[in-house]
This record gives sequence, C-alpha cells and structure tokens, in this order.
Amino acid sequence: MDLMMSGVNSQQFVTLLQNLWKVLMWTRVKIKLLLFETVASDGNMRDIVFLLDGSDNTRKGFPAIRDFLYKMIENFYVEQKKDRVAVIQEPGVHFYFNTYRAKKDIVNTVRGLKHKGGRPLNTGAALQYVIDNVFTASSGCRRLEGVPQLLILLSGGRSFDNVDTPAAALKELGVKVFAIGTRSSDSREMQRISQDPSHHFHMTTNTRFVQTDLCNLCLFSVDLETARKDVVFLLDGSDGTRSGFPAMRDFVQRVVEKLTVEENRDRVSVVQYSREPEDDIVNTVRGLRHKGGRPLNTGAALQYVRDNIFTASSGSRSLQGIPQMLILLSGGRSNDNVDVSASALKESGVLIFGIGTRNSSREVERIVTDPKTQIFQSGFPKSNVDLFSLLFHIRLVDKSIARKDVVFLLDGSDGTRSGFPAMRDFVQRVVEKLTVEENRDRVSVVQYSREPEANFYLNTYTTKENVVDAVTGLRHKGGRPLNTGAALQYVRDNVFTASSGSRRLDGVPQLLILLSGGRSFDNVDTPAAALKELGVKVFAIGTRSSDSREMQRISQDPSQAMSVSDFTDLPSIQQQLLSSVETVTDLCNLCLFSVDLETARKDVVFLLDGSDGTRSGFPAMRDFVQRVVEKLTVEENRDRVSVVQYSREPEANFYLNTYTTKENVVDAVTGLRHKGGRPLNTGAALQYVRDNVFTASSGSRRLDGVPQLLILLSGGRSFDNVDTPAAALKELGVKVFAIGTRSSDSREMQRISQDPSQAMSVSDFTDLPSIQQQLLSSTDLCNLCLFSVDLETARKDVVFLLDGSDGTRSGFPAMRDFVQRVVEKLTVEENRDRVSVVQYSREPEANFYLNTYTTKENVVDAVTGLRHKGGRPLNTGAALQYVRDNVFTASSGSRRLDGVPQLLILLSGGRSFDNVDTPAAALKELGVKVFAVGTRSSDIRELQKISYDPSFALSVSEFTDLPNVHQQLISVLGTVIVPDPTMKPTVKPTIIGKKKDVVFLLDGSDGTRAGFPAMRDFVQRVVETLAVDENKDRVALVQYSRDPAAQFYLNTFNTKDDIVNTVRGLRHKGGRPLNTGAALQYVRDNIFTASSGSRSLQGIPQMLILLSGGRSNDNVDVSASALKESGVLIFGIGTQNSSREVERIVTDPSYSQSVSEFTDIPRVQDLVSRCLQLEQGALIAEKCRGYHKIPVKQCLSRISQTFRASSSNCYPLWKQWLLELLQKPQQF
Repeated sequence: MDLMMSGVNSQQFVTLLQNLWKVLMWTRVKIKLLLFETVASDGNMRDIVFLLDGSDNTRKGFPAIRDFLYKMIENFYVEQKKDRVAVIQEPGVHFYFNTYRAKKDIVNTVRGLKHKGGRPLNTGAALQYVIDNVFTASSGCRRLEGVPQLLILLSGGRSFDNVDTPAAALKELGVKVFAIGTRSSDSREMQRISQDPSHHFHMTTNTRFVQTDLCNLCLFSVDLETARKDVVFLLDGSDGTRSGFPAMRDFVQRVVEKLTVEENRDRVSVVQYSREPEDDIVNTVRGLRHKGGRPLNTGAALQYVRDNIFTASSGSRSLQGIPQMLILLSGGRSNDNVDVSASALKESGVLIFGIGTRNSSREVERIVTDPKTQIFQSGFPKSNVDLFSLLFHIRLVDKSIARKDVVFLLDGSDGTRSGFPAMRDFVQRVVEKLTVEENRDRVSVVQYSREPEANFYLNTYTTKENVVDAVTGLRHKGGRPLNTGAALQYVRDNVFTASSGSRRLDGVPQLLILLSGGRSFDNVDTPAAALKELGVKVFAIGTRSSDSREMQRISQDPSQAMSVSDFTDLPSIQQQLLSSVETVTDLCNLCLFSVDLETARKDVVFLLDGSDGTRSGFPAMRDFVQRVVEKLTVEENRDRVSVVQYSREPEANFYLNTYTTKENVVDAVTGLRHKGGRPLNTGAALQYVRDNVFTASSGSRRLDGVPQLLILLSGGRSFDNVDTPAAALKELGVKVFAIGTRSSDSREMQRISQDPSQAMSVSDFTDLPSIQQQLLSSTDLCNLCLFSVDLETARKDVVFLLDGSDGTRSGFPAMRDFVQRVVEKLTVEENRDRVSVVQYSREPEANFYLNTYTTKENVVDAVTGLRHKGGRPLNTGAALQYVRDNVFTASSGSRRLDGVPQLLILLSGGRSFDNVDTPAAALKELGVKVFAVGTRSSDIRELQKISYDPSFALSVSEFTDLPNVHQQLISVLGTVIVPDPTMKPTVKPTIIGKKKDVVFLLDGSDGTRAGFPAMRDFVQRVVETLAVDENKDRVALVQYSRDPAAQFYLNTFNTKDDIVNTVRGLRHKGGRPLNTGAALQYVRDNIFTASSGSRSLQGIPQMLILLSGGRSNDNVDVSASALKESGVLIFGIGTQNSSREVERIVTDPSYSQSVSEFTDIPRVQDLVSRCLQLEQGALIAEKCRGYHKIPVKQCLSRISQTFRASSSNCYPLWKQWLLELLQKPQQF
C-alpha cells in the first residue's frame, strides 16, 4: 500500500501521519466491533439490541446514529429467521425482538426514528431496563435456547446514575456488550460497561457521531482472538527524515499499542536504515533515536530484513504459517536497486505495505505487495483497503467449506452461432469442476446480444446434475448488435442480488466469466467499474474478433483477460481459468502457489479415548467426529477417514480405505459404541495408528504426498509414555491435533501435538462444539500448505525454448519481456532456481545454460540482451530433441537426477515443419514438464501434443498479448512443482532407475556358523552382477546376532573389487540370541542415511536383502514396518526355522523365499543358469513347471508358490531371479 504525497514538507508529513493514525484507529474499531458478527448463513442466530442515547446531548448527532442502525441492519439475516433486533432509546422503547419478523419492517421503522430528547442521562437505568424487559422470553429473546445475546450501546455523555451493577448483571446474563461513546462520554465508564475493555470504542470528534465512521464499522469480520502475525517496521533513518522522525516514531508506537504482543500472538521488530540497516528493540520504541547518514539504500535494507529478521532464529514464525508483514516508511529515493530484494521478500510470502513521500512514492509503489491500493493525501479511501484493515484481514479459511457464486455471461449474438456449441461445452466442463450445492457453489447463466436474458439464476438449481442438464439444453439466442455494456449492467442489477441467490452480503466470492466473440457496440467501462465496485471478480475471454483492450478493461485485472483464436479453442485455457477462479477463493496467498481445490486431498484419522473415564462424554465425542466429517469431502480420490478407539489396547473401528462415501462414514460414526476398559495407554495407541493405520495397506496415501492428519480426543493422563510414538508420528509427517479435557494433562497434549498451539482444551467433551471451527480452521488446506511448503528449499530448473524464426521477428520483444517477467518471479540462486534460454528456427541454439548464471540479476541482464535469431523453416521437433540431449543434462546444470523438477516453457509462433511427437514423448519420459504457449498462427493441437498435459497448452492472439497469460502460467507452474517437503522422498515398492543402494543384512548368530560360507558366497555372486560405482550401485553389509555390526557402509567402497575382496574376507560374527528386530532398526537408523552414503533423498531405490537362519528373539514388526514406510524394498531369504517370520518382514510375500539350510546353496547351483530370465518385462521359465512367457505378476505368484512347496530345489530360481532383478530394475 503506497501513501502518495505531493508537495509535502516535514510538518505536513507529521500531520499526515497523525491523520493516518486516526484512520488506523477507526479500522481497529471496525474490526473489533465485528467480533460479534457470526455467519448467520451457516446456521447461527443472534439477538441484537441497540440502546440509543436519546438525551438532549445527541440531538445533532441522531441522524448519524439512525443511519448507522440502518446500515447495520441491512447486513442482518432477519428474513431467514436467524437474527432478531430490538431498538431502545433512553428512556423508552421503539420495538422488541418479536415486534417485527421481516427486515423491511425493521428498516422502515428505523428510518422513521425520531429523537426523544430529555435529561438527565441515566444509562444505568436503561441497562437495567433492557435486562428486565428486553432480554426476556416474552419479548422474543432466545437466550435460554443458547442464541448469542448482543447489546450495542451508543452514548453521547456521562451517566448521572450508577452503571456498574446493571452492567455486571448483563455480563452475568451472558450478554456481550459493545459501547460506543464520544469525547463527551466517560471512556472509563464505557469500558466498565463493555464485555471487554477493548469492546469500547471512543469517538475523538465532537459529540456528533460521524456518519462515515459509523457506517464503516460494518466492513470487516476478523477473529482477533486467534489471529497472529509477525510485523516488522522498516524506518528511513537517513538525513532526509530527521525532522519527520518523531512522527514516524509515534506512528510505530501507536500501531504497536493496538497489537496483542505476546509470545503466541503478535510479534514486532523495528529496523532503521540509511547507508546500513540496524535493529532497534521493540520495547524501546519511545526511546528511538534518529539514525542519520547517507546515502539511502532501501534495497540493502529490504535484503537485510529478509535475511536477518524474517528468519526463525530472529523469531519469525513463517514456517508455522503465521502471516509475515513489513511496513516500510521511506522519505526518499533509494541509492541502490530495490526491485530484486523486494521481489525476494514477496516470493518468500512477506506482505509489504509502504508509506512514502513525494520523493519516494513511485519507488514505494514498486516495492509494496499490491500497488493498486493507495491512500491519497486528499483523503483516505472509503473502501476496505486501508493499511490497518489489511493487517487484520489476513486470515486463513476452511477450504472444506469454500463457496463461490459463479455467473457465466455468454455472447449469444449472430456472430457466435457456429461457436456456441463450444461455449456451451466449456461452461459444462467448468461446472463439472465445481461443487454445486446449496451451501457451496452456485451457478447462473445469462446470454446476451442486443438484450440480455437469464437462462437460470444462482438459486434456480441446487445440484450439479440439474445445472449440467440446463447447460446441455442451452439454445443459441441470436440477434444483433452486441451490447456487452448493457449485459454487464444487467447481471449487476438482476443476477448479483440476494433475490436471485447471490450471497455477496454473506461474504461469498462473486465471480463473472464473460465469453465474448466481438467488440461491443455500447460502452462497457461504466458497468464494468460498477461490477468491480460491487466486489465482483470478472474474467473476460475473447476471440480474435474481440477487442483485447476492451476485454482487459472489463476484467478485474488485465491479466485475467484471456484470448483464444475461436471458441473451439476454449479447452486450451480451461485449466488456466480454473486456477484463476480458485485463486479468488484462496485467502491463503501466503502459500507460494495456489491450491487446486478440486484435487486437494487429506487422510484424517480420529483417535478416541474409549476408556471407562469417557463413558458419559462419548456421545459428545461421537457427535463431534460426525460434524467434522460433514465438513469433509469424503470420496475415493479426495478425503479419507478412519476412526480408532483405545483404552488399554487400541482397536480400529474402520480404516482409511474401509469407506469411500461420506454417507457410509457418517453411518459408521453414528453407530460407534463406547469401548470401555482401563488403564489409558495413549502412547500405545499412537504407536498403533502409526504402524497400522497410516500405512498403504490401510488406505493411507502418505507416499503419494497426501497430507496425513491425526485428531486425538483424550479424557485423561496416559499411563504409558507418549513421547517416543508422538515423535515417530511427526517424523512420519503426520500432523497431530490433540484435544483434552480438564482431566487431561495439558502438557502431555502439547507434546503430542504437531505444535503446542495445536493442543486444544475443553472443560468436558460436551463443550467440543466450541472448538469445532477452531479445529477446522487449523486443518484447512491453507494451513497444510503453509506448513508443508518449505520456501527455503523449493527448487526448479526452468528452460525457455523460444521460436526465433523469421515469423516471430515483430513479436520477439514481447517474448523477451515475457521471459523477463517470469524470471522476476523466480528465486534464481545456485541451490534454488536455475534458468536457461534456447532459441530455434531451422537449428536450435542455446543462449545460455542452466549453470551459466547463478543470480537473477545476471539472468535478467542476459534476457534483456537477447537478439532475434531469424531463419526458416521452423523445426520445433529438432529443438525439443536438442534441449533434451543438450540442456536437461548434468553437464549443462540440470539437477534432474537429484529430483529437482524440470520445466520447459515453449513459445512458438507457427506450425512445425518436422515431427514433434517423438521428441515430445522423450521429454515426458525424462520427466520434463512441458508448457507450450502459441499464437493464432500456431497449431493448437500440436501444442497440446507437445505439452505435458493438454491443459498446459496456452494460447494468445499475438505475442504482444503474452501478459494476459503470464499469471495463468505462473499459477499452473505452481500446481505442478510444489512438493511436500515435510516428508522425506520415498521410493514406492516398484524398482525403477539404473542406480540402487543395496544393503545385505546377514544372520551372524551361532545358529548360522555352518552355513555362513554359503551366505558369504551368495553375497559375492550378487555383488559381481552389480555396476558398483559412486554414481551407480552402492553396497553395504551388516552382520548381526544379539547386536548388529556394520562391516562396511554404502559410501565405504566405490569399486566392485574392493567390495568383493572385503566380502571374501568376512568372518562369522557369532553370538546369541538373534535380535532381528534390533538389526532392522539399526540399518534404518544407521545405514539408510545420507551420512552413510544412502541416496534416498535423491530418489535412488533403497533395497535390503535379509538372510536369516532362525526366529528372532525380539519383535520384528515395528522396525520392518518403519523400513517399508521409509520406502526401503525388503527381500528375505530364510530357512525352515525362519521362513514365516521372514515373510512378515519383506515388502511382499513373493519377495520371501526359503531353503532348508544355507549350506544347500552349492548343491543346487547347477540349476541356476537356465532356470529364469528377465527380458522386456516377461519371465521365461524353462525348467520350472513348464511356464512359458507368463506375465510377470502371474509368474511371480506361481513361482512363489513353487518355492514354498519345494524350497530347496527352487531356491536357485529365486536366487537367479533376484540377481537379474537387481541387475535390471528398470524392467520392473
């Protein structure tokens, strides 16, 4: 936000800051007042009493009081029988709660209010009156039904009687009191009357209420009780601000006084800068001294706060999802560059607000997050964009109940007759992506030519099926001329209204999607501005016949104006539109990229205390689970739910894959019966859900990157230790929310939770509804995004492939600018983002590679200096092959083998002269995500074939229109490349790739002494088949009996000879008993780690080959499960003494084989060479039951059965199969 000032001297600067403070203070008033405003559309009800000072003191201000009432009541839900209103004027009654049941009757009565007059002012008597006569059932009060009771007092003077007793009685009654006074009022009296001193609002003007202030009280609704933020002030301390510095200091002080500065609420930092920045301590704001110095280096200061203040070590809570805000006060133009550091702050999610002078306003506008929101010297804006409003409006929403009203405005004129079927199909496909329900998404369709006509309104249909049927049946309207302006005005006046189903007044986002095939014959500017003023987000889609500038003027933002050659190309921008639409409803813009609500998923497990101590509270626990489930979208590919009860032992009521519909889950929850039992072992229960519920076999999609949530309801202190299993869950990436009662140990709940702030408490379980919304807010997708996206480690390799042929000569400057703007959004560093640019025509040519430049500044300079290549013909296929073979390689800086996302952005202005299919397929096979942007001269189908997904093919009329798709491309890029860094990369149980880490775990106990030479020889022969090298296969070997001992690690040897020689020299370890469980845990914790040479974090397959000759003395299930969960593929070879146990340990039973004794290996060695071969995915078994070319899975199953039936003879088959499997994992 940029405060523009022209011709301002230092004294005016002081005055302006003081005026700004007045607006900030009143914004605080606005926000705090709306603590009482619940969302009635969600089923809440309120009884609201206005108590008005009707004494002689308020005669002049009474019209403003009356208007205030009118505007407040306009926002109530009286028609829905939810809100009830009473108005009392001291001393007298206008109407009670049950006097009127229609909003229009209340509004008409309020309009006709007359000032009563009289003296003295007895506020105490008036408060007692409302207790005795208004907050009663006979007057329509629903207090006994649990409906919130609110009293808003407007008083213009000090009371002549005592207010304390009736005020206390109101609070005891449960009435929430807000008191608004003037400077003639007694502020302390107002504070004593209010429910909370912060609910007292003091007018600093004369005794007349200022109408604009009062009207603005209704603008915002923010829950300040839970809102948290980190606020940094960056103050210009250079010589140029010496005279204005006291005002800047006072400004900071007053803002800080309005914050709730506590460890777990708001945090504040202050930094001054001139040539160099330096910190100041928050609690010494009053004592701040002007720093002085020159020149003014704002860029360095911005970089300083990014690197030194917005960090965890300095107290920043950005990784916990807490909003990060920077307020910059700058009085002059910077001597250094501000763009790079400002961009870096924005990229890291910091919201920047700026206040500048005449000398710095343009620069500040470039620095701030949103330059469009400005406060002018001539007056402060009446809309809701002032600074303090924005500070408090940063909040997270529950995506499970996200709602929107979507109106499609379709050009039905004669010019679109041939394209209308494509328009209709487009609308249908977009609707298919929405969640059309009464309380979720609503849809309307309007057609227009000369006159507009509504096909159906927002409240016509309440199911997706009905909307789709209506869209499918649409008939082209026809007519001329095309009056887009009149159509825009029509939807504003007739569709975005409450009577037509719009929920704008409920705060539901309002979206208009315009499809227009020509230039309008009437003026579009006025109605477009009226829609924006109403808060409608407009997206305009045009064709080559449309006026692109007209589309941009109509759209909410020029970047939301899209273009296609004709309407048959609409599928190419469908995904772009959906991404933009979802971004509108996503207040969680602190995430680096937007979340696609249509694909958002989560696995939610409820762990319920079913011990004897919760018998009476169990029905409330059950109801709570049911209500939370109702808010989820339970489907196979969306949300999944499991419920586990526990006391002494845990027991799963149902798993994540038991039910696939919300109805079935709700039925199962409704039928839950209390388990009973004692004592309460919460630790064992946590371990149980880790090992048995958050697993793939139970339906967990953790390995697919789906968020894992555990909600624990516990009614007592655990009898066993909770720390170890809680830590194990967190290490697994499970986000734990713990809810306890007064009988629980609050510290225990905090230790169990993912974060202590996510431990909640109620008196008993019957109070669970009071924290339901808090839990839903905590588990929403915004929070998950803020928790999971590690902005410090997200990386990508981005290659731009630019059409430099003769046909793009005129459009090349626009292509170059486009690349520059995209690069500006990246974080170009050695270990973050890397960029390459390649031009092509007949032949491709690299302008620079991924490892040529390591700073954004250098990349931008190189892009700015690009010269058009020229040439013909256009060989896109050859260019695609070139980037695959020469750019997406390690030598050119590609980090593909390290698991870094590889992105290719193609800008092509024509159809290729060569074949694109083969090289495009090769890029996709390599894992490169290709985005193709073309013009009207391009072949859209060709671009779709090239793209990683057809929805990644974008289109513009000309390259000069590239800004229209810039934001869309950034959004689509984001949805593809954001991983979940809270989870370690894992390898699913399928062997891929040409590299592998292989660990042998050998039973070295006394029981295998005789068979050890055979085991050693087996290991040697397997190693002989591997390609041992630092960058290929790595091998480790561990022996164990009572304790495990590593013979060598994965990074000990880099050559096959060294490993073979070491294996040959192995000595039997000996010892007893045999602790296989401890050995498995050892290799997990000590061998499959980066420090021991494991490359699991690079996506390299991790394999464990266990040779065990006996039954373990300890438990093997927990450690085996942990290995599998971490992505290790386990193969096992056992003897007749250990075969069943080995079968439980391995990844799949078919990976477990058995021999009579390990000494049997040499006797059957001659069967090995011809028994089994692996070739192109098919097993050819020549001498084992006569199998020929049987499919892999079927053959493995049968061979596995054979092994079990005749283990000693068929063991060589298994051994050879294992050898070849390890040798050719890419075939599997």
